[in-house]
Amino acid sequence: MLLRKLIGAEVTLSYKIISRAKSSWDIVAGVCVERLPVVTPPLNEIQQKFKDLLWTIETEKSLKSDHELRHENDKVQAELLKNEAVDVDLDAVSKITAQDFEDAATDELTQFKFADLLTDADKKGVKSTPERCLQRHLILVTEQKLGKDAKNILPQGLWKEGETLRQTAERILSEQCGSGLKVKFVSNAPCGFYNYKYPAEINGKLGAKVFFYYANYNEGDVDKKSKPNWLTRNELTELLPEKYNRTVQSFLIEETN
Repeated sequence: MLLRKLIGAEVTLSYKIISRAKSSWDIVAGVCVERLPVVTPPLNEIQQKFKDLLWTIETEKSLKSDHELRHENDKVQAELLKNEAVDVDLDAVSKITAQDFEDAATDELTQFKFADLLTDADKKGVKSTPERCLQRHLILVTEQKLGKDAKNILPQGLWKEGETLRQTAERILSEQCGSGLKVKFVSNAPCGFYNYKYPAEINGKLGAKVFFYYANYNEGDVDKKSKPNWLTRNELTELLPEKYNRTVQSFLIEETN
């Protein structure tokens, strides 16, 4: 029932938007594809203090772990073995003590090496793959021709008669980026809006009204013909037109680091 209401609301919204702007503006659906951080970003000062506080509370109020209880039991068994007057069931005595386990675990930890946070793409300065900046949010931009100019913007395209805006967004993403890119749209409704006027040499319409949809990147590669780039927040600011960038940044969650 809820899904039907959401779909119905999205269809109604699409119809109202299209009806109002149909005569003088092109209706365009854009898609903001975001790859979320793969590795936890470094903590800022407040986050680190809160983490330390939680650790202190956990240490003070927590119960003993199985490993700590095993340590205590090993001490008891060791004392019993020293006392020859006490009959001890040797089969019940642990052959591998908690200290043995701890020493083995410590040796294994010293040999463990963390993976490098810098990928090959980072080292080579390649921005066409999501396998970069693993601790940051990345946004997909593609090169598109607007009038006589080529611009780096979010994937977008014209609405077609009979489609909802969500359907247009899905179609455009598949056409421009290829079927290999797998994403998850998080809503039937747009998350942002932007409009711009066409240059004088383009006749017939005043400009375009762009309705942005948000999607999370799951897996796959983008078709190279679209000249993709996966950009951080700062890189978006440097590359996108100023007004366009403000619109995009307005519906993105701000990074704290």
